[in-house]
Amino acid sequence: MMKKIWIFIGLVSLLVSACSPLPGSELARNQDKWRAAAIDHYRFDLSVLCFCPFSAQMPLSVEVMDGKVVSMTYNDGTPVPESERANFSAYATIDALFAYTEDAVRQADEIQIAYDPAYGFPSRVQIDFVKNAVDDELALGAENFQALP
Repeated sequence: MMKKIWIFIGLVSLLVSACSPLPGSELARNQDKWRAAAIDHYRFDLSVLCFCPFSAQMPLSVEVMDGKVVSMTYNDGTPVPESERANFSAYATIDALFAYTEDAVRQADEIQIAYDPAYGFPSRVQIDFVKNAVDDELALGAENFQALP
């Protein structure tokens, strides 16, 4: 009976570790730094660089309040239509950017991450999902961050 309990505890531990960054990892430390800042209203420039038709319109200016995007504009000032926002929803908030980066760490063959020194969010993420594949790379940038009142 005791052996079954230890196996169960081991499986639960594995599942929990699969759902959150490894404790003590650089990603986890920076995510803690971001959470400790407790910023709920901010603006930043988001760059999504890939073999995608919208790459020329980067960076986007994104304003977030209480975890929700309240405005998103292309680099020429044109608002991003609601129908196109889904293209960026996986990284349109700092929390979403953390989640996407965490998933990429688990799935990608190669990833490089730079963190904002003040707030800890991923400021540059370069992902190569399949090392020997062509055109699967993705680069994300979060710059010009401003906490708003």
